[in-house]
Amino acid sequence: MSAPTVNLNKPKTSKNRRSKKADGGPVWDWAAGHGPVTGALSATTGAFAVATTGAAVGMPPTWALAVGAAGAIGHTITSLRDKLAARTVSMRAASWLLGAGWTTWAMTTGPLSWTALGSLATLGVGIGASARATLLHEEARELEALAAAERQVARELSAERRQIAAEWVDRIQRVCGVTVRVVAVEMWPTATGFTIDAELPTGGVTYDKIARESARLSGDAKLPHGCTATASPGIHQGRVLIDVTTVNVLVEERTYPTDYSPLSVLSGLPWGLRTNGEEVRVYLREQCALVVGPTGSGKTNMVHTILAGFARATDVLTWVIDLNAGSAGLPWVGPALAGDGSFVDGMRPGVDWLASTHDEAVRMLDTAIAVMKERKRAYQDLLAKHNTDLLPVNSKIPQIELVVDEGAEILVSNDRATRKLAEKILEFIRIARAMGGRTVLTALGATGSVLGNLMIRREAKVRAALTGGETEGMDLSKMFPGTRGLRVDQAPYKGAGFMGTPESPAALFKAWRILPNQIRDITAATSDRHPTLDAKSARAAGETYARRWDPERTAWMRDSGFGPVPAGRDEQGSGGGLNLSALRGERPPTSGPDENARREWDELTAKFRAEIDAQFGTAPSPGDEPPAEGPPVSSGGLNLSANEDNPARDAALALLLAAGPDGTGASAIARGLAEEYGTTRQTVVGWLKSWTDDGTAVRVGTGTKARYVHHRHAPGSGGQG
Repeated sequence: MSAPTVNLNKPKTSKNRRSKKADGGPVWDWAAGHGPVTGALSATTGAFAVATTGAAVGMPPTWALAVGAAGAIGHTITSLRDKLAARTVSMRAASWLLGAGWTTWAMTTGPLSWTALGSLATLGVGIGASARATLLHEEARELEALAAAERQVARELSAERRQIAAEWVDRIQRVCGVTVRVVAVEMWPTATGFTIDAELPTGGVTYDKIARESARLSGDAKLPHGCTATASPGIHQGRVLIDVTTVNVLVEERTYPTDYSPLSVLSGLPWGLRTNGEEVRVYLREQCALVVGPTGSGKTNMVHTILAGFARATDVLTWVIDLNAGSAGLPWVGPALAGDGSFVDGMRPGVDWLASTHDEAVRMLDTAIAVMKERKRAYQDLLAKHNTDLLPVNSKIPQIELVVDEGAEILVSNDRATRKLAEKILEFIRIARAMGGRTVLTALGATGSVLGNLMIRREAKVRAALTGGETEGMDLSKMFPGTRGLRVDQAPYKGAGFMGTPESPAALFKAWRILPNQIRDITAATSDRHPTLDAKSARAAGETYARRWDPERTAWMRDSGFGPVPAGRDEQGSGGGLNLSALRGERPPTSGPDENARREWDELTAKFRAEIDAQFGTAPSPGDEPPAEGPPVSSGGLNLSANEDNPARDAALALLLAAGPDGTGASAIARGLAEEYGTTRQTVVGWLKSWTDDGTAVRVGTGTKARYVHHRHAPGSGGQG
C-alpha cells in the first residue's frame, strides 16, 4: 500500500516535478515530492492495488491495518521532528489510518464493487483537500515565523536607534543650545557610523548653528581621533543631517581598487572614500577641479589617482603639464614607451600628451585653445541636432582634461614668461567648458594668493584639500567658503583631507594609495580604451599635436636623467660635480632701495660666500686662477655661486644662516623678503626643500613646529654661530 504523503517543506514547481531531455521530450522526476493531487492519487491507487492483490491471493486483511498503523506512527514522529503544526500531524496520521481501514474492508468485502470504488474516490478527494488546506496553513505559519523574527530584529535595532536619538538630542541641546526632534537614525552599512535626520525648532534656527559646533559635539561624544560629527542641510531648510563617524577610517591606507573597468566623465570618476566607506565621485563635464596639499600630504599620489580615473574613462583625453621634469606624467608614459621612441607592442600611454618644459606647455595650450575654438565653429550642426549648448562628449568626441601640476602657482607667478603661460591656462578655462575642455589644477596650499583668482573660484567647484596635519597655508575657510566646523587636525594622516563637490558638501575623505605597479597595470589594461581626437579637432591641432610622440620630442623621457636637458648645459657633461657657477653675473644687485643698501648687500654677500667657500671648498668660478702650488682644486665640489643671479634666494639663505641654532621657517623668511623682493611663501618653500635635499639646511621638528636650521648650526655639526 502506497503512503499518502504530501511534501510540505518545499513548494512544488515544474522544475522539481519534470525535467527536459536533450531531444525535448518530458521525463518523470522520481525524486520530486508529492503535492495535494499527486499525493491523494498515489494513496488511493496504492490502496486499491493492495486490496485487489490481497483479495486475489487470500492475504490476511489485518496486515493492511498493521502497515497503516506503522505508517501513521512513523509520519507522526517525523512531523513532530520537523516541528510541523498539529493540523498537519493529524492529517498525515488520519490519511494512513483511513487508507489502511479501507484496504482492510475492501479485502474482506471485495474491492471491485461500486460501493468500494465510490468510497475510495471519496477518500482520495478528502485526502487531497485536507493536504491542500494543511499546506496553505504551513506556508502561512512559516511566513509568520519569518515575520516575527524580522520584527524581533527591528525591535532590537529600533531600541538601539532610540537610544542613539535620545543621547544626541540631549547632546545637541547641551552643546549647541538647540532642541531638535530626531526623525530617523540610519546605520551605515560599513558599520563605521550613522546619520541622524533631525527636525530643527521653529524660530529661525538653521543647520549651521549645529555645524559650527562640530568639534565640541565630537568631544562631548568622546569620538575616536579622526572621527567627527558633521552637520549638513537636510531635505529642506528646517531639517539637518548629522553624520557621526565612530570608526577612524582615515588612518588606514586604502589601496586603489583593482577593478579597472571602463568609466565615463558623464557618470562620475572615483577619487577616494568618505568616512562612511562610500566612494567620492566627481563629475567634471562642466566643472574644473582644484587639489591642494603641502609637501608630504599625498598630493602627488592624489594626482596619480586622478590620472587613473581619466585613463579608465572612454571619453577623456588627458593632457598633463608638469614643469617639474614631467614627474606627474612620466609613470603613465614609461610602460608604453620603448627605448627607440616607439610604443611597446602598440601600447598607448596612460596620458595623451605630456609637457615638462615651458615651450612644450605653450605648444600644448595653444593647441588646446585652437581645438576649442574649432569645435565652437565646426559642431554647430551637432549642437542644433541635440538641442543643446553643451557639446555631446563621447568616445568619438572626447573631453580634453588639462592637468597642471602646481598650476595654481603658475597662475599667481610674477615671472613674465610664466604669466604668459597663466594667461593661456585662464583662456582655456574661460572658453572650453561648453566644448568639452576642463582643467585640474594642483597647489601647495589653500592661501589667498592661490584662491584669489576669480576664474579659479568660479570654475573649480570640485575641491580637495589634503592636509597631512599641516596648518600653515591651509585656510579651509577660503578653500570651502560657507562650510563650518572643518579643522586641519581632523585629518592629520597622509592621503586624508577634505573634499567638496557641487553634489556633496565638504567633508572628510581618504585618497587611495596607488602603487607604481598599479600604474603599469592600469596603463596596460586601458591602452585599447583611450579615445582618439576627433577629426575636426585633430585638423585644428595640426602637426604640433600629431608629432607629440616623435622620438626627438620624447628623447628626454627616455633619458636616464628622467628630464629634459636644461638650456645652456654643456653637452659633454659637467665633470661629474654640481657646478652652479654658470649663472654667475658680474653686475651688482640692483633691487636695493638705494646705494647704501646696495653696499650692505655686497658686504653681506661677500661675507656669506667666504663662509661657504671656507666650509665646502667650492668649485672655482670662471676666470678664477688656480693656486700656484698644491694639488688642483676638485671639480666635484659644491658651487653655490649660481645664486649670484638670484639675489632673493641669496638673501633667503643669508637669513637662514643668520637665524642660528634656533632656525626659522618659510613664513618668516618670506616676510623678511616680501618688502624688497616680493617673494612668496611658496617660492621659499621650494628653496628650503632643495636646500634640505642637498644638505644645506636641516629640517627640525614636524607639523606646525617644523623649522629649518642651516647645516652649520644643526645639532652635531660643531659649527659656530
